[in-house]
Amino acid sequence: MKTIATLTTAATIAMALPAHAEFALDARFTDADGDLVADIPTDAEQLLDPETLIFAYTPVEDPAVYAEVWQGFLDHMSEATGRNVQFFPVQSNAAQLEAMRAGRLHIAGFNTGANPLAVACAGFRPFAMMAAEDGSFGYEMEIITHPESGISDVEGIRGQQMAFTSETSNSGFKAPSAILSAEFGMVAGDDFEPVFSGSHDNSILGVANQDYPAAAIANSVLARMIERDAVTSDQISSIYTSQTFPTTGYGTVYNLTPELQESIQEAFFSFDWEGSALEAEFKNSGEAQFIPITFQEEWSVIRTIDEANSVVYDCN
Repeated sequence: MKTIATLTTAATIAMALPAHAEFALDARFTDADGDLVADIPTDAEQLLDPETLIFAYTPVEDPAVYAEVWQGFLDHMSEATGRNVQFFPVQSNAAQLEAMRAGRLHIAGFNTGANPLAVACAGFRPFAMMAAEDGSFGYEMEIITHPESGISDVEGIRGQQMAFTSETSNSGFKAPSAILSAEFGMVAGDDFEPVFSGSHDNSILGVANQDYPAAAIANSVLARMIERDAVTSDQISSIYTSQTFPTTGYGTVYNLTPELQESIQEAFFSFDWEGSALEAEFKNSGEAQFIPITFQEEWSVIRTIDEANSVVYDCN
């Protein structure tokens, strides 16, 4: 884990590949203060003030498990906001993004790689992230194999199949694509066969069950899966570990009323983790609190990776 002060950019990737156009929001949003997120509308007619707030956590293999994990926190948010709060299980990053764009999703945790797309195209305003008790945060991308795969290093992936999660995932696609190209001269489709599992859970299970010879995953997800015996450590062998990246970013859609956005933020930062289901689940990856963040600062490394991958945020 890294602290906010010591998180560095992907210097190797940035130097190896040319920079592209600066990050920009969709034309329907404004950013008068230059903080790279959509401004809250000043026209009252454009504001949302729903009686029921909808919350979604980043897609996982079994959303029902996380509905229980988040329930105590959502009860706390209901008390803080005076609104009903419902958990919305999403099956994919695309479904989560579209729900916010359509006004059906008000509060969300978007995974690391999906954050820029959600900010640019759905008006997502991230303000919080999970961290350890000392304020440190983050996870690493790991490339994993099964011990019996015959792959002992990254070069061993050449000519093989490699599992990614989805194209919007940082550790599940963007970071490994940039790293494999910049550090190893390996390009998907030319040097190995890419396949998409849909989630980190699926990729990890696929490697553990020898359905995939290799996969790129977030090691925070792997730690939680090992802790709850979804896989065992002897089913997994790690052959590459990246620098530290920021974790899931939590925030609101841009056009909730300012007062409601403020009370939602207060709910995150006043939540008592001790003895909660959140603590039981996320302590396995080192998290113990919510800390304030900004998209402009903490997601700089992710925007660098997107530039290295020539990512275009197509909001159509």
